[in-house]
Amino acid sequence: MVKEIVLNDTLIKVYDFKQGKVNDLYEISVCFEVTSEEYHDIATLLYQGTFDVKIPERELSFRGRIQQYSTSMTNLYEKGQVGNYSLSLLEVKE
Repeated sequence: MVKEIVLNDTLIKVYDFKQGKVNDLYEISVCFEVTSEEYHDIATLLYQGTFDVKIPERELSFRGRIQQYSTSMTNLYEKGQVGNYSLSLLEVKE
């Protein structure tokens, strides 16, 4: 199973990974944990919406855009908190 993805040069360790194709475009869905210490950096990254996506373990890279995104917590500013993030990305041809 894939353990890591890279979004715009930011390494993210994932605990769930699914890959498929939609109209010949790559689609991935991942789940990962975000700590209160990582929250600001991850939130800033995800606000970009479109990413250079790399999956090193599969030697796969593509340009992808967020299709769906959710988190188990909306406020990770309190120290020691951990949120579970779910993210789906679809390849875009630009």
